[in-house]
Amino acid sequence: MPFRSDRQLLQPALRIDDRLTRLVSDSHTDIDISFRIVMHPSLAHRGAKGLQASAGGAPISFAGISKRYGPVEALREFSLDIAGGEFVTFLGPSGSGKTTALNILAGFIEPSAGDVLIDGVSITRLPTEKRNVGMVFQSYSLFPHMDVRDNVAFPLRMRGVPKAERHARAEQALAMVRLAGYGGRKPHELSGGQRQRVACARAIVFEPRVLLMDEPLGALDLKLREAMQDEIKEVQRRIGCTVIYVTHDQGEALAMSDRIVVMSEGRIEQIGTPAAVYDSPSNAFVAQFVGETNFLPAELTAGRIAVAGVDASAPARLPEGWRGRVALRPEHFTRITEAPDAPALAGRIGDVAFHGGNYRYVVETEKAGRVIVQEQRRHGGDGPIAGAPVTLGFSLERAAFLDG
Repeated sequence: MPFRSDRQLLQPALRIDDRLTRLVSDSHTDIDISFRIVMHPSLAHRGAKGLQASAGGAPISFAGISKRYGPVEALREFSLDIAGGEFVTFLGPSGSGKTTALNILAGFIEPSAGDVLIDGVSITRLPTEKRNVGMVFQSYSLFPHMDVRDNVAFPLRMRGVPKAERHARAEQALAMVRLAGYGGRKPHELSGGQRQRVACARAIVFEPRVLLMDEPLGALDLKLREAMQDEIKEVQRRIGCTVIYVTHDQGEALAMSDRIVVMSEGRIEQIGTPAAVYDSPSNAFVAQFVGETNFLPAELTAGRIAVAGVDASAPARLPEGWRGRVALRPEHFTRITEAPDAPALAGRIGDVAFHGGNYRYVVETEKAGRVIVQEQRRHGGDGPIAGAPVTLGFSLERAAFLDG
């Protein structure tokens, strides 16, 4: 039998994918091209060398990864170890390098320096189609002319899996994302949330050890996003794969992750559990980007600390002469009516917003300027009133102390 190159073997997939590319709008071109590449077959069944699918999540290592575009560094000395089966979120604003790191792992972008390993094996020079990585994007990228079952089964079709088996596995994947019985429908007959679930089913149907998700919920409304967060976590727990999730939404990151990697300007700012990142931010950027934060000037003298001019006991860990800022979350303040026996700020309530279970309001203080407060709603209690004077108590036990 004459030798056929990988390129020749891929021609049927390329023709199908070219049809998809012509169907998508210009606004989604970049996302859909990425989908086109990741849908190429692994060729493992034809003897090609590549990572094989196996049970359980694979550990991932980024070792000194950098990516430069001329003078611009999109990623700078990015090093990170991810355990098998871990759910890790890359969190940061636009331009932080989070999607660049994801695309390097997927094989869409070649790093300028460094190495990427899956399960201890370098994949930096391995083609995308041989990495055994599933991907889900914000754009669903479903084939409109195929029914749901065939959309989900497409990766198996490209891997040469027999029709009966791939349809059975597609139905199993659909059941896992709570779409049993939807296999015969076309994508246009589904809601946005259902189409995203189909995209998830397609990404897991070939049992990847690594699942990459690039802002998959960005196009959904709030209620649907929250429901999909729960479903994604449930699917990940059931199949045990390693997940890297990219988002700029700190609420998603806090709700879903085992660990969060906070990024800015191509660098890692902090790595930690959601609670650690929220409660103990490493710097002002993290404190401000992950949740809301009030920054109060502070200075330590003779064992006492002055926070916005308010005297308080100093934490033992601070050195004498320390000067910087105290970061306090909105929920760290308490509206008090009696004489304070702890540090307190006096001010006047400004705008008040009712959020069902809590109030969020602004207080213009005499010593600290504008302070944002979040207060739990108490049954039968009096809520904050705009224009009323107020005294805010706070404790430094929950504060983060930031240098500079």
